[in-house]
Amino acid sequence: MKFSCFSYVLLLLVLSSSSWSALADNHQEFIQCLTHSNQTYSSSIYTPNNSSFSSIRQFSIQNLRFNTIKTPKPLVIVTPVSESEVQRVILCARKNGMHVRVRSAGHDYEGLSYVSEVPFVIVDLINLRTINVDVNDKSAWVEAGSTIGELYYRIAEKSKTLGFPAGVCPTVGVGGHFSGGGYGTMMRKYGLAADNIVDARLVDANGRILDRASMGEDLFWAIRGGGGNTFGLVLSWKIKLVDIPKEVTVFSLHKTLEQNATKLVHKWQNVASRFHKDLFIRIIINRLKSSDQGGNNKLTISASFNSLFIGGIDRLLPIMQENFPELGLRKEDCIEMSWIRSIMYFAGFPIHGSLDVLLSRVQPKTRYFKAKPDYVYQPIPEGGLEGIWRFFFEDEAKSSYVILTPYGGRMDEISPSAIPFPHRAGNLYKIQHLVYWDEEGEEVAERHISWIRRLYSYMAPFVSKFPRAAYINYRDIDIGMNNKKGYTSYMQAKVWGIKYFKNNFDGLVHVKTKVDPTNFFWNEQSIPSLTRDKKNKGEQ
Repeated sequence: MKFSCFSYVLLLLVLSSSSWSALADNHQEFIQCLTHSNQTYSSSIYTPNNSSFSSIRQFSIQNLRFNTIKTPKPLVIVTPVSESEVQRVILCARKNGMHVRVRSAGHDYEGLSYVSEVPFVIVDLINLRTINVDVNDKSAWVEAGSTIGELYYRIAEKSKTLGFPAGVCPTVGVGGHFSGGGYGTMMRKYGLAADNIVDARLVDANGRILDRASMGEDLFWAIRGGGGNTFGLVLSWKIKLVDIPKEVTVFSLHKTLEQNATKLVHKWQNVASRFHKDLFIRIIINRLKSSDQGGNNKLTISASFNSLFIGGIDRLLPIMQENFPELGLRKEDCIEMSWIRSIMYFAGFPIHGSLDVLLSRVQPKTRYFKAKPDYVYQPIPEGGLEGIWRFFFEDEAKSSYVILTPYGGRMDEISPSAIPFPHRAGNLYKIQHLVYWDEEGEEVAERHISWIRRLYSYMAPFVSKFPRAAYINYRDIDIGMNNKKGYTSYMQAKVWGIKYFKNNFDGLVHVKTKVDPTNFFWNEQSIPSLTRDKKNKGEQ
């Protein structure tokens, strides 16, 4: 089948921003295209006229900033149940000039998987959640609509000695998580989720379903860390499972300023990336109220040292005594448990509760939030840390966090060009700056966003430079985005592209230009196509 007519329609779509208003009327033709060849599709198509439209749209929104009256709404939501239905969505979208956003579980930090300023369709993958675990081959095929929690649950069903190095939040969808790299508590031992992908199936901009062999190594490289739904719509991933002991060890030690937290955080910076690769200790910093000797409450800073050790307590304690005795870890601070129970522990669930909670796609609480990423190459001096603490005493920091995630180990051993994710050797740790709030209103949002922007500015002397690096899965439109609807130039994209991908950015542009020249898979921070870049310049 040839798709030249579809390409022509799409080209008309992206040539001019003035065309977007006319395209808003195309959704009826889009729906007719879907249902013409597959009558069963009518049960999984939602428009604003459907009573279920709002609930379907809101179900996977994980940031209330993008669930307001002013938030742009899709013209259509489609929830396909098979690969062929996804393929049909892409073909019909191209035929009718519809812009597509693809949602796995809605954890996109800037809402770009389900929000757009141009008329758009959401392809929600919530029904594509089949997971097939092969214990003998130590692998699994995971459909892109699955959550990390579902994947962990299915692995644990089959084996007590296999796991996978992905994130700690069970409701995150694997589609976006794997596409951006994806890290968790086993990263120092086994690298990123994307480092452990061995095959994939995707629908490309021409509606073809491709696997690793048919897509070629360039495209397979790009989708493992180059950002979600930039090069095609990934349907499923084949992952390599990793070996784990029957029991691992966890601990969490909380230290306040009065308990020497500043010096402990400073020391952690010097040792955490050099620990044995079986040991992962992150720090979660926030403010809390504590009582002084007189029983009076006062604000202080808490640094929580949150750890997974891939082994038993008896092996962990000597490592800690040799490398970080200042933390004062004792045997009674540690808990041995199965790997799947450690997933429950890091997710904040009761460790002896039912594992069925990992199958839930609903977060315990959905809030407004803004996040920003950073990378650190040199330890921040104690005076610099004390400057961070001062931000936490401001009113907007009531529910704010700074999370420090250690590098080293396996992360140092993998080449920065092995996949698009470039942040490898040289990084001591990654920072995630987070601020939450619960009150509605633009003024409230602006105060909190302003707070985190000021903190981010303060951090500039202490973090990576030229570029100031960022993590695509902590997407932040503050660092740059296109200013034309439906089009991003190379120079516009490079502003943020080198922060996310460093020297891999041009390689991603090369792949994008080859596999999606007309930029069908576009969002505000997607990789640009040089074909579109040249076309746009010729029209100016």
